[in-house]
Amino acid sequence: MTRKQKRLAVIAGGMSFIIAAVFLVMFAFSQSVAYFYMPADLAKTPVAPETRIRLGGLVGAGSVVRGAGSTVEFSVTDGSANAVKVKYTGILPDLFREGQGVVTEGMFTSGTNIFTADTVLAKHDETYMPKDVADRLKSQGLWQEGQGGAGQGQEAKATP
Repeated sequence: MTRKQKRLAVIAGGMSFIIAAVFLVMFAFSQSVAYFYMPADLAKTPVAPETRIRLGGLVGAGSVVRGAGSTVEFSVTDGSANAVKVKYTGILPDLFREGQGVVTEGMFTSGTNIFTADTVLAKHDETYMPKDVADRLKSQGLWQEGQGGAGQGQEAKATP
């Protein structure tokens, strides 16, 4: 082999290695992605059981039922007629309550319409709402500018 052929072989080998590494990284990221849905989205396009997703919206009024131990059942709604029943076993965040913004992560149980969550995140204070949830609630007329306080398009004012 000439020097030029050796150089091309090294470059081709290096490019093959980089392409393989990029492919493996992309494959790993695709396995850990959990798509975000709201109840209205699930009514339009159902998700296959055992598919990991994030379900967001508001905790339905009067829907929280505490079971044996640390099991809790509640519904997540987006303010429309759509609601998804959620079952969670574990310790809920302190700010979890009816009418509060919530994001749950888990999957639907096979053969049922019950969403089994393994993670529940509650809105941490009155100034924060995830952008996706806030945009959806704004489009439905359930959220208006100014409800979120500082961080939602308003400036926080300091008092002396």
